[in-house]
Amino acid sequence: MPKQVPQSAVEKLANLNKEQEIWFDSSPLILDKWIDSVVEKAPEDKRETLRAQLGRFYVKSKPEDSVLVGITTNPPLSLDVIKQLLPEWEKEAKEIAEKHRNLSDKELFWRLYQRIVLRGAKMFEPIFKHTHYKRGYLSGQVDPRILADTAEMLRQGISFNQQMRNVMIKMPGTKQGIYGIMLLTALGIPTNATLTFTLSQLIAVAEAVKQGLALARANGVDLSQWKSVVTHMLGRYEDNPEFDIQAKAVGVEISETDRRWAGLAIFKKAYKIYKERHYESKLLAASMRIGPVINGKKRVWHVEKIAGGDIVLTIFPNIFEAWLENYEGEDIKSYIDEPVPQDVVNKLLKVPYFREAYEEGAQKPEDFINHPAVIATGSAFAKTADDLEDFIVKKKK
Repeated sequence: MPKQVPQSAVEKLANLNKEQEIWFDSSPLILDKWIDSVVEKAPEDKRETLRAQLGRFYVKSKPEDSVLVGITTNPPLSLDVIKQLLPEWEKEAKEIAEKHRNLSDKELFWRLYQRIVLRGAKMFEPIFKHTHYKRGYLSGQVDPRILADTAEMLRQGISFNQQMRNVMIKMPGTKQGIYGIMLLTALGIPTNATLTFTLSQLIAVAEAVKQGLALARANGVDLSQWKSVVTHMLGRYEDNPEFDIQAKAVGVEISETDRRWAGLAIFKKAYKIYKERHYESKLLAASMRIGPVINGKKRVWHVEKIAGGDIVLTIFPNIFEAWLENYEGEDIKSYIDEPVPQDVVNKLLKVPYFREAYEEGAQKPEDFINHPAVIATGSAFAKTADDLEDFIVKKKK
C-alpha cells in the first residue's frame, strides 16, 4: 500500500474556504523547474514527502485535482520564463522573428509575449473546462507601456481572449484601463485589474465591472466564461519609498509590522465593502512579502492575515517556500475577518500616503495614474517589456 503523504501547509490553507482560490504568481512553464529546486534544497530525509506534496500543486494526470487553480503573469514573469528556459525560448524567438520579419518591433514583442502566455494558459485549460469556467484562468497583461490608451488595450485584450478563453485580461487601474475593464466586461471577457493600490481604485474597478455586467445582461451577452478579479499589490504599495518619505515628514516611524498592516488594512477594508455592496468581482492579493518576524519567528502576514476569505491568493514561488518552511505543522486558521489593530490604523492615518489609500473617495480617477506605486510599478513593467522586445528584435538581425 502506498505511503500516505500528509497535507502541506499550502493544502491546509487551500482547504480553509471552498471559495478561496490559490493561484501561482508566475508562469506555469517554470513550475517543474521550481519544484526541482525546492526539493533539492530540502534535507534529504524530507525530499520524498516534499516532492509528493509539491506534485499536488499541479497534477498533470488529473489537473482538476490540483491545489493551484489559477495563474497570474506579467511581462517580468514572462521574461523570467525566457531566462530560466533560455535554449527553448531562444529557438522560439528566432522562429517568430524569421517568420514575421515585416512586423514592427512592438508587434514582434507581442507575438513572443502572447506565445508564452498562451502556452501557460493551455496547461490550465483542463481546470477551466472541468470547473465549468469558474477556475483555471491565466492572467495575461496588456502592454504595460500603454496605460492610457483604452482602444489599444481593448484590441490586445480581445485578441488574447479570442485565442484562448481562459486568458483573463490584465488591465491597469488607471482611469482609461478601468474604462476598458467595463467595456471588456460588457463583452463577457474576464478581467484582472492590476496596478491597483488604493481603496478608491479597488472600488472604481468593482463599480466599472458592475456597469459592464448590467450592459452585458441587458444585451444577452454570454457570461458563462466571465470572471472578474481585482488585484491589491500589497508589497509594492507598502515598500514604495514615498511611504517612508511622507511618514518622516509628519514624524511617524513605520515599523516592519506597521508596514505590513498598512497593505492588509486596505485589503480588509475593501473586502468588507465588496461583501456589503455585493460586488461580483473577487479581490486578489498579490505582490506578497515575507515578514514580519514575531517572537523570533518569521511570518508571512500577507497570506496569514487574510487567509480563509472569498478571495484569490496569488503566491510567488519564494512566498510558497517561506509558507511551507515557517507554517509546516501549524494549525492554519482563517483570519480574514480579524480587524487590524485600531491603534495601528490611527498611527498610519497620520501619514498622507496611507490616508489617501485607505479612505474611500480620497483619489479621483484621473489621479490614479500618478500614484507613486502606479508610477514605480508601471515603469518597472514597461522596462521589462522593453527587454522582451530587445530579446526578440535581436533574433531578426
